[in-house]
Amino acid sequence: MNDLDERVARSERTVDRAGLDGFRAWFAGHAAGGGLRAERIPFDRLRGWRFDPDSGDLRHDSGAFFSVEGLRVRMPGAPVEEWSQPIIRQPEIGILGILAKEFDGVLHFLMQAKTEPGNHGGAQLSPTVQATRSNYTRRHGGRPVPYLEYFQRPRRHRVLADVRQSEQGCWFYRKRNRNMITEVTGDVPVRPGFRWLTLGELYELLAVDDLVNMDARSVLACLPVNACDPGADTLSWITDERTLREVGTEAVPLRQVERWRRTSERIRHDSGRFFDVIAVDVRARDREVSSWTQPMIEPRGQGVSAFLLRRGAAGPEVLVHARAEPGYADVVELAPTVQCTPPNYGILPGAARPPYLDEVLAAPPERVLFESVLSEEGGRFYHARNRYLIVETDPRRPPAAAPHHRWTPVRELAALIRHSHYVNVEARTLLACLRGVQARAARPGAAAPLLARTG
Repeated sequence: MNDLDERVARSERTVDRAGLDGFRAWFAGHAAGGGLRAERIPFDRLRGWRFDPDSGDLRHDSGAFFSVEGLRVRMPGAPVEEWSQPIIRQPEIGILGILAKEFDGVLHFLMQAKTEPGNHGGAQLSPTVQATRSNYTRRHGGRPVPYLEYFQRPRRHRVLADVRQSEQGCWFYRKRNRNMITEVTGDVPVRPGFRWLTLGELYELLAVDDLVNMDARSVLACLPVNACDPGADTLSWITDERTLREVGTEAVPLRQVERWRRTSERIRHDSGRFFDVIAVDVRARDREVSSWTQPMIEPRGQGVSAFLLRRGAAGPEVLVHARAEPGYADVVELAPTVQCTPPNYGILPGAARPPYLDEVLAAPPERVLFESVLSEEGGRFYHARNRYLIVETDPRRPPAAAPHHRWTPVRELAALIRHSHYVNVEARTLLACLRGVQARAARPGAAAPLLARTG
């Protein structure tokens, strides 16, 4: 175990119960007084956004932020081989950064109570900095982003993690954010709405529905600890999946996407499934700008993202899925065993139903190591939520791996997250949750040696 592993393990073991009670009171007060309100509006009330008269694409007048365009997709051999859809194009790279600092020999992480227009339930715990390039370069004309200087000039400090990661490839086209953790030693003024927490405390809060936001989960998963380099066989399997599977995408005008209809208030699929594109009017007291309007994606139903986990010779293994999504930069990324929105399968071919979905949904309580309903990114998605689960398989009957699935040591997955475009955002969330389960299992008196950090 190296120096960083030891320091991270110490932070994972440190949970101040009285401090958590204080956090809950602080967070409740901030959530109640956050002052952000998002009202759904018809498209003609958008300010600064226009549907292009020729293509029908929805863009901001400045050319900044993002656009909603059309995409035609071909996946030969998939249960659904061709379709078209709206998708968000946001080519700029944002910053998701968490500040770390030792207090009394224990690493703490500076987190922000932040309300986004699409959040379910109001404020959520966010990274120290969570900003698109358009926002942190102040294309909106608002106030500067607090603490940004720690991540724009990171070499002045100790960088614990720094990697570009993708986001949802079914809703974003090649979207990437720079995920960073920067350790500081000097004084850091704590502004209103920010609070230092240990990893152990953050892991406790991950189990609370809709509390730790997607961006914070993604950054925490990028901590380069308890990892081992993936074997050549694993890397060859990923390369094989990327080489042999064909995913073709073509930009098309939004007005030409098939089976999608625009009304005055939404763009919706004929079936009423998948997602809608809507518009919101936002008023906020504690943001860089006090009001704005924007389009958002609203999913039609709650999703499920789950890892099946089993004992392995080198420690815990999870069943990963080499999943193809049209917005990925490199064909496939490693995803959870199951990642889907179950109501959608009522109109899709039976072969499209995820092979392990029924096993996950029917898992007995004693096999469920983690379960929480967590929100996805609230800046672009409106009330997008997934039920996240980690389910231990019965060791007497380990499931055979379905096509495009593979048992992978958790430590190899942690190493792959050090690199871009290998592990998707849902799997990163589950890895952060699994680290919390491992941390609790490693504490004295725990009854789950399978998940101890040492494997």
